[in-house]
Amino acid sequence: MNIGVIGAGSWGTTLANLLAKKGYQVTLWAYEADLVKNMQQTRQNDLYLPGFELSENLSFTSDLAEAAGGRQLLLLVPPSQVLRSVMTQALPHIGKDCLMVSASKGIENNTLLPMAEVLGEVFEEPVEHRLAFLSGPSFAREVAEEMPTAVAVASANSKVAEEVQDIFSTDYFRVYRNDDVVGVELGGALKNVIAGAQASTFSGLAGMGDLVLTCTGDLSRNRTVGMELGRGKSLEEILSGMNMVAEGVKTTLSTYQLASKLGIEMPLTEQMYLILYETKEARQAVSDLMLRELKPEAH
Repeated sequence: MNIGVIGAGSWGTTLANLLAKKGYQVTLWAYEADLVKNMQQTRQNDLYLPGFELSENLSFTSDLAEAAGGRQLLLLVPPSQVLRSVMTQALPHIGKDCLMVSASKGIENNTLLPMAEVLGEVFEEPVEHRLAFLSGPSFAREVAEEMPTAVAVASANSKVAEEVQDIFSTDYFRVYRNDDVVGVELGGALKNVIAGAQASTFSGLAGMGDLVLTCTGDLSRNRTVGMELGRGKSLEEILSGMNMVAEGVKTTLSTYQLASKLGIEMPLTEQMYLILYETKEARQAVSDLMLRELKPEAH
């Protein structure tokens, strides 16, 4: 199988290398031409995944047409807020039978759409039958170190889910099938339990599994942002010191807007929005949460 991977951040590089080590011929696309040149010369991604040798089955390009053209499978791993623009550019080069797997977690700003619906708008034709979504509790560096990891893949097409499960699974990376695309996408984006999907999905890998890992893992970019905010740093200060994207920052905006639109009460999301986008002090946000109207735990 000839595979293209769109996005050479830590997760895209890790998954591309995992597939290459399984014996697939994989081409990894990076936006930065200098990063491509460096990876070709050193066989490492020193910017996003330093310290790991990349498989000889892995090639590199900054040409989107080369990465997307003639592929049997495309793995999509750009930041969620640029998925639309990247895939719009790639669209003319993608074959009609190409299987696509999205590993981008987020809700698009302004449109408030999850990645499945963003891709639906980009293609302007039914593509659910060849789309799958990979999500779950995973850190790129741990997977690169071949530490045991379990994730979920969701698709509206059960045969696609089975095929993707088989392609990605290894003796250290175990993939479970799921038919709840909405739940797996929202679980990965929100890492919290909200209305709109199957409860069993949120109690599984894509929901609580990912939430627990994000809240407790030292490798979590989103947790790092939260810890630094708690120490009194501004968001601008924190993000200026990070090479990689903390998806939760922009997803907070989309989630807050979506909850407001649907009339769903999400107190934690609301306070995080105020901290990130209205410069509210974290200590005041905690106080306001604690002093909310007293009510039953379940209602």
